Amino acid sequence: MPALLVFKCMTMLELEKTYLLKEIPKWLSKYPHKDLLDIYIPFESDHAHVRIRKNGESMVIMKKELTNPNDLSSQQESVIHLTHKEFSALSQVPWKRIHKHRYYIPYKGITLEVDVFLEALSGLILVDAEFTDEETKNNFQMPEFCLCEVTQDVEFAWGLLCGKNYNDISKKLTSLWYKKLYIE
Repeated sequence: MPALLVFKCMTMLELEKTYLLKEIPKWLSKYPHKDLLDIYIPFESDHAHVRIRKNGESMVIMKKELTNPNDLSSQQESVIHLTHKEFSALSQVPWKRIHKHRYYIPYKGITLEVDVFLEALSGLILVDAEFTDEETKNNFQMPEFCLCEVTQDVEFAWGLLCGKNYNDISKKLTSLWYKKLYIE
């Protein structure tokens, strides 16, 4: 009889806002960052909601589902931790990927996640602000180093960005007055 795999799944409500970065703050490089690799599945999906992620030595499979189809800022997120062997096996499926460096910045009582995209999306930098409750999320003011909020713009959902390159989204970025940014 084959062995039965048992996974422990954590489910949590994710409340966040997403912004385009206007300029790279001089102080950004003093904060820690991690190398993240997201592999979205299934390959054929235009907007994949399942991904496997390698974040340093942590590897997980995640699924995000909207809690309200009219509000992209609130999602139910399920997470299962993977071993190296499981991640390696799952990463062999046909995939779309996003590779980025994520900086963790303390800001007004929360932690901002500044995602510096690499490879095909190089030049794009997004900022996520995650919240523990709706009131804090609703009262949060965009940081001065951000250009505009794109939370409700489905074109900036990770599942839709995967498999694209900067040129694929450049027209949208130009319409928002965004200019390519690079960290030296």
